[in-house]
Amino acid sequence: MFVDVILPLALANAYTYHVPDEMEGMVAFGMRVIVPLGAKKIYTAIVLRTHDNQPEMVETKDLIMVLDPAPVITEKQLDLWKWMSSYYQCTLGEIMKAALPSGLKLESETEITYIEDFEAENQLKPKEQEALDFLSTQKKPTPLDELSKHLGIKNCLPIVKNLMEMGAVSIDESVKEKYKPKVEPCIMLAPELHDEEKLHSVFDGLAKAPKQLKLLMTYLSESHFLADGHTIEITKKDLIEKSGCNAAAVKQMLDKKIFISYDKEIGRTTLNDDFETSPINVLSAPQQKAYGEIVKIFSEKQTALLHGVTSSGKTEIYIHLIQEVIKTGKQALFLLPEIALTTQITQRLRRVFGSQLCVYHSKFSDAERVEIWQKMLKGEHCQVVLGVRSSVLLPFKDLGLIVVDEEHENSYKQYDPAPRYHARDASIVLASIMKAKVLLGSATPAIESYFNARTGKYGLVELTTRYEGVQLPHIVIADIKEAIKKKEMKLLKL
Repeated sequence: MFVDVILPLALANAYTYHVPDEMEGMVAFGMRVIVPLGAKKIYTAIVLRTHDNQPEMVETKDLIMVLDPAPVITEKQLDLWKWMSSYYQCTLGEIMKAALPSGLKLESETEITYIEDFEAENQLKPKEQEALDFLSTQKKPTPLDELSKHLGIKNCLPIVKNLMEMGAVSIDESVKEKYKPKVEPCIMLAPELHDEEKLHSVFDGLAKAPKQLKLLMTYLSESHFLADGHTIEITKKDLIEKSGCNAAAVKQMLDKKIFISYDKEIGRTTLNDDFETSPINVLSAPQQKAYGEIVKIFSEKQTALLHGVTSSGKTEIYIHLIQEVIKTGKQALFLLPEIALTTQITQRLRRVFGSQLCVYHSKFSDAERVEIWQKMLKGEHCQVVLGVRSSVLLPFKDLGLIVVDEEHENSYKQYDPAPRYHARDASIVLASIMKAKVLLGSATPAIESYFNARTGKYGLVELTTRYEGVQLPHIVIADIKEAIKKKEMKLLKL
């Protein structure tokens, strides 16, 4: 069995690897695998396809490891990648590198090991001797960057290369997992103490340890252990706070095997499920008219342009459309051009959609972005995604609507590095792949969008009045150069 994989490099073609017998049945499209490349490098790759066609005239290397029990990308996502690769003249590897959060891309890390029986034939250079002295004191292989830091130089590869040629050190490539789930220690009563008689004997044994007894009483109360047999999880932190005891007392209970500690995985990005939502606002007459026109256009066309003046209430129309989409069980993507704008609108969307809202942008940590990626793959929450251009590359399961707000903004275009894509155009292609609808919104549409709307390719809806009839500012066009000549400009002293 063989697999063609995408490597996170600017390589024109997929690379083929042999699947060892023990890994057959474990590999499928979209899974991450660890593969060797060249003499020492190791990369995380994504399986493009499996087959039994052995390449001719080429010796194939074996997969090192299969990382996932399920795919980390979808077939439709790959369709978008292929279009981007063709349209923006880049490789699938470059798109993979841009799309996947760093936490899902394992990296190879060069490690150096000191060879104990090495004897130098000639005198070493000062830096070589310093490096060797440092490595000889290390109990485990030393990362290359750690050695560079110790030597105080940016690139210590020439030194390591010389030491390797002398037989003083050996190097290896290990794989480091970037993503680690966030966990919180929780406390539970030891299973053998669920017996009533044994629990009573524990109470008797703690008669002279008031703090430990208080801990046990607090645990039984807070976990509802004695109420109906169905206990509630309680964290170590909450137990300490509610009992008024300290961590030392908890440790003593753990040492006595009265309590058992375990780690519970918690989400970094989970919104508070108890967040109080509010009813959706009623649309004004002009908004309702525009909303109806958009719905009608969506019955005939995939894309509509909402040309609405500033403060006309476009966002409220977006919210109504998103709500209708998620009622059908589909997802919605709300794109904004700048990260700064997401903070302004997040609270507004949370008030309506609560824990169904996920926010995704580059200011989040790698671990947070990995969690959102995995939630979307599993279909957990994330019915509404609010984000910037990179959100287009997320693994949507059943996308129903994409809203591109301020669609004219240059921030939607990535200029460097590849893929140099435009999120607005990529959104339209993604919607076509997933049979979703796209609403472009702007007070000053891009020329190409307005042209497409005027020529009938897109639907066009215009909202010409501000919300609640607020008047637009009066604009006067003045020739300042001419005014200066006529001495009509006056300097105001503050």
